[in-house]
Amino acid sequence: MTDAFAILSEPRRPWLDADALKARFLPMASAVHPDRFHGASEAEKAAAEEHYAALNSAFNILREPRERLLHLLELEAGAKPGDIQRIPPGTMDLFVEVGQTCRDADAFLAKKSTATSPMLKLRLMQEGLERADTLMALQGRVNLLRDGLAGELQAMGALWDAAPAIGAPERRAALPLERLEQVYRVMSYVARWTEQLQERLVQLSM
Repeated sequence: MTDAFAILSEPRRPWLDADALKARFLPMASAVHPDRFHGASEAEKAAAEEHYAALNSAFNILREPRERLLHLLELEAGAKPGDIQRIPPGTMDLFVEVGQTCRDADAFLAKKSTATSPMLKLRLMQEGLERADTLMALQGRVNLLRDGLAGELQAMGALWDAAPAIGAPERRAALPLERLEQVYRVMSYVARWTEQLQERLVQLSM
């Protein structure tokens, strides 16, 4: 399996600094950019294009937290997590609240779309502002959960640094892969909730 960390000379860790990753990627990609190989042989051009594509793929995997965690789990555990739709422990309340808040917003938007009376439109405008406030407050709670997970991932880095070498039979037992999978599941829901909430906020602003 291709190792995106190795391609970009990054140590395997659950958390990476996005700016540092970009600073590492840009000169590596620039060195093998196809534009630099106009006068090269066909074999050299093909090799450069392959290397450039591999660098871009690795960068896109590592810069996005969910993709990075999924990739790391595959590398360390040898397989993708199963049953990713299962609601992670400790997130049921948010799961229910986000779902209900989005359904309420959808019902309001449907009512607003059929309003014709100027008085009713004015009243609905005020209600729309209140619903937007509710959505933003809920997004704030989702963001707090996301930030807490990012901090946990950063702290996990020490365990990866201290783990046995890649390929060692005892490496897997030394890593908190079960917890890493839980964090990956929660982050997947966080991304989904953020998309759902932002979609309603945009609709409410129109």
